[in-house]
Amino acid sequence: MPSDPILDFEQTLSRARGLSPHTVSGYLRDVRAFARYLEGTDRTLLTAEHATLRGWLGTLAVDHAARSRARALASVRAFYRHLVRAGRLASSPAAAVRSPKLPQTLPKVLPVDEVFALLAVPGKQGPLALRDRALFELLYGSGLRVSEACGLDLDQLDLRASTVRVLGKGRKERLCPMNAATVGALHNWLERRGELLARPTRGQEPEAVFLNHRGGRLTTRSVARHLEATVRRLALQRRVSPHALRHSFATHLLAGGADVRVIQELLGHASLSTTQRYTHVAIEQLQAVYDRTHPRA
Repeated sequence: MPSDPILDFEQTLSRARGLSPHTVSGYLRDVRAFARYLEGTDRTLLTAEHATLRGWLGTLAVDHAARSRARALASVRAFYRHLVRAGRLASSPAAAVRSPKLPQTLPKVLPVDEVFALLAVPGKQGPLALRDRALFELLYGSGLRVSEACGLDLDQLDLRASTVRVLGKGRKERLCPMNAATVGALHNWLERRGELLARPTRGQEPEAVFLNHRGGRLTTRSVARHLEATVRRLALQRRVSPHALRHSFATHLLAGGADVRVIQELLGHASLSTTQRYTHVAIEQLQAVYDRTHPRA
C-alpha cells in the first residue's frame, strides 16, 4: 500500500539540510490545509488539477492576505515537486498556478539616534542585560537575521579578528565583520554568560552564544519579546522588530556610501534585487530631507 504522501513529505523535509523546524511546520500546515479543502471535492492530493488549486486559493482570499496565500501556494508547490521527484506524479498541478501579487512594502528602518538609544539598553548590568546589549549590537552592527544570531555557537565568533561566521539560509556560510562596540558588548556578555550555566538543568546548550535564563539557547520569539520590552522602556513611538535592526543596518550603510553589492554580501542575499529594496528607502529619506530643508520644497 502506497505511503501517505504528506507523511512521506514530512520525512523528506526532516532530512533536508537548511530547513528550520519552523519552516517545516509551515510547509506541513499549508499542505494539510489544502488536503482538508479537497475533502469537499471529488479530488485527492494525487488527482488535484490546476483548477483545483486555483479554487483553493480563491477560498483563501476571503480571510487571508496576499502574502499568506503566496506562502501557502509555495508550500503546496514544494509538496508537488516532492511527489514528482518521488515518481508518484508525472507533473505538478501547482507549477503553472500564478502566485498572488504581493504589495510592495518598504523595510521599516529606525533613525540612527533611536538605534543608538536602543543599544544603550538602560537597566541593570546583570548577565541578561549584557546579553541583550550584545545581541542588539550584533543584529545592528553586522546585519544578522535574528535566527542566525540565535543559532550562533561559540566557535563561530572570533573576537580577536572582529568577525563572526554566519550560517544563513540554505546553510550558506558568510563571514561578517563586527565593529568595536559589538566586540566589546560580546566580550562583556561572555564574561558573565557562565552564570546562566552554573546550575545544571535539562535543555542547556553550553555551545550556544546567546542563552536564556536557564542556560538553553535563546529563541527568536524571546529576542522579539526582550526587544519590545526595551522599546517600551525607551518610550519609542513605533513598533520595533529584530528584523528592523537588520533593515536599519543595510539602510544606514547605503546612506553612508556603501556599495549595494557589498551590502548584498554582508546580508547574505542570494539576489541583488532583494538588497535593492534598500535603495528605495534611501531615496524616501532623501526626499524627506529635501522637503524639510529646501526653500522651494
